[in-house]
Amino acid sequence: MLKNINGRLRQIPSGVWALGFVSLFMDISSEMVHSLLPAFFVSVIGLSYTAVGLIEGVAQAIALIVKMFSGVLSDYLGKRKPLALAGYGLAAITKPVFAIASSAGWIISARFVDRVGKGIRGAPRDALIADITPPEIRGAAYGMRQSLDSAGAFIGPLLALVLMVLLASDIRAVFWVAVIPAVLAVVVLWFGVREPKHGEDGHVLTKTPIQMSAVKRLSKAYWVTVAIGSVMMLAGFSEAFLVLRAQQIGLQLSLIPLVFIIMNVVYTLSAYPAGLLSDSLGRPGPIVCGFITLIAADLILGFATGVWPVLLGVVLWGLYMGLTQGVLTAMVSDTAPNSLRGTAFGVFNLISGIALLLASALAGVLWDQLGPAAPSFASAGLSVAAVSA
Repeated sequence: MLKNINGRLRQIPSGVWALGFVSLFMDISSEMVHSLLPAFFVSVIGLSYTAVGLIEGVAQAIALIVKMFSGVLSDYLGKRKPLALAGYGLAAITKPVFAIASSAGWIISARFVDRVGKGIRGAPRDALIADITPPEIRGAAYGMRQSLDSAGAFIGPLLALVLMVLLASDIRAVFWVAVIPAVLAVVVLWFGVREPKHGEDGHVLTKTPIQMSAVKRLSKAYWVTVAIGSVMMLAGFSEAFLVLRAQQIGLQLSLIPLVFIIMNVVYTLSAYPAGLLSDSLGRPGPIVCGFITLIAADLILGFATGVWPVLLGVVLWGLYMGLTQGVLTAMVSDTAPNSLRGTAFGVFNLISGIALLLASALAGVLWDQLGPAAPSFASAGLSVAAVSA
């Protein structure tokens, strides 16, 4: 098995490796900022908790809308890399703004521009991976990129914690350090990724007009994949509720970042093997295993009466993410025409994101009305229904 894993890793194109490290560096930078941003908003800028919630909601909505249009635009232009560069470049530009901002207007603007950058780069990047990767190893390619992305998601908060200790809790100084990996991400993308040209190595990216009829060309199998992704997002509410559950059950405030660190370590370790397995045995297996893992995580979180069961639930949640997210991305690539990959990823991200927003809103209502365990039990019920169907 280990020999097979190493063999597939060597087969993954260098451009995909480069995109993986781009994701790693940008996630390190972004999570260094985002893990401290709520405290920065409240303690340094002086915003209310209500304002922070509103800002985050609008920011996520901006990213969702832009994802849709950037994917369509990449099909129309016949180019993915320039849009990916624009997205990562915008995100990199915002990092110094977080460090020097002295008013709410500047910091909110930087947050929104950062989310615009995330929206611009997502669909073109995922489509570019499909453009440069042979179909038989796409699961491994998406899984590898997801693993590196998730590694950044736990390295960033961990680095922020260490720097806060070393720099005497100087949040602005930490934000300045976050500029370095953001710049590295743009440099690696610029020099390390070469977009295939027309007819090169059998990869042909043709321009597609921007029109609604293009969406109608997407296959039934694609829409089934979108439906699976939407159900998965509805069942898997925002990870913020994992933090709230851990805090509610008694985890010390200073240890709260451990929730994201633990989850993303497991996510990192499981995403590539899951993608590799889906190349060999098919995509449905890891998806079904992911739903079963989510059910187990939900039940443990719902019945938990102490910190350790909650952390076990967090471990299983990370495994669920690793089993499903990269594989689901590969399924989108498998079911979309070459000329509509950007559009396909844009539509998929938009619908899945809306489902996640609805799930998080519902989780909040259930928490307030029925108690902290209610969101987990609702998620388990929806996952059972999905597996049964």
